[in-house]
Parts: sequence; C-alpha cells; structure tokens
Amino acid sequence: METRSLGLLLHDASRAVRKRFETRSASFGLTSAQWRMLVHVCKTEGGAPQSHFAELLEIEPISVSRLLDRMEAMGWVVRQSDPNDRRVRRVLPTAKALEVHKYIKTIADDVYAEALAGLTAEQRGALLDALGSIIANLARAECVGQKELS
Repeated sequence: METRSLGLLLHDASRAVRKRFETRSASFGLTSAQWRMLVHVCKTEGGAPQSHFAELLEIEPISVSRLLDRMEAMGWVVRQSDPNDRRVRRVLPTAKALEVHKYIKTIADDVYAEALAGLTAEQRGALLDALGSIIANLARAECVGQKELS
C-alpha cells in the first residue's frame, strides 16, 4: 500500500507550479529566485533595504546582494542610498520591472488555474483553507518553540 507523505506532496506540488511558471515566463530571462525578488521589490512602496529582502526570501544577505547585482545589470532594479542612513541601500523597481510585474500576475493566475483544473469550487476552497491551517499551525508551533528556547 502506497502512503502519501504531506511533505513530499507539498514539495512536489510547489516544484510543479514553479516549473510551469518558469516555462511560461522564460522569455523574460529571469530565474525563479529573481522572479520572487522582483515580485517583492515591486510590492514594496518606496523601496526597502536589501536586508528586508533577505528576511522575506529567507536567504543570506550576501546571496541577496549577488542576486540584486545581476538584476541591476539586467535593468530590473536600482539601488539607492537611504536618505536617512547612507550605509543602507534601498532597492527599487525600474519602469521595466513595474511593467513586467503586471504581466506576472496574469501568468501566475493561468498557472494556478491549470494546477486547480478539475477541482470543484468547494474542493478549491477546502484546499486553500487546509493550507492556511497548516501554515498557521506551524507558525504557532514556531512561536512556542522560540519561547521554550528563551
């Protein structure tokens, strides 16, 4: 009897969605890490420090810096000194990035529709509710675990 593993199913589903998105968006020449960065940069009004994106993407600051170096060279982002603290570099989207960001939403919506094809509205709702519960459960467990370590 085959057992279904929550971890493997979540990982495989996530990977399949990511691969499909990358296939659909290949013409822009961005990696999945660059796409994720671009989405966060475009959503952040007035830009944000590089360290903010390291926290959001859960990657090391040096990796964010290298990622942004490549994206800046490609014309997707600019980095400017923070007017209140010259040690801080704020990351801002370029006009090119903002234009493409509009298109990203369409691609993502299409990929999600493909992923959810064949599920009823009730099943889709149940899936989203269940995933939300999983995230909330693990966030609570993380908070409890951090308090126990203190």
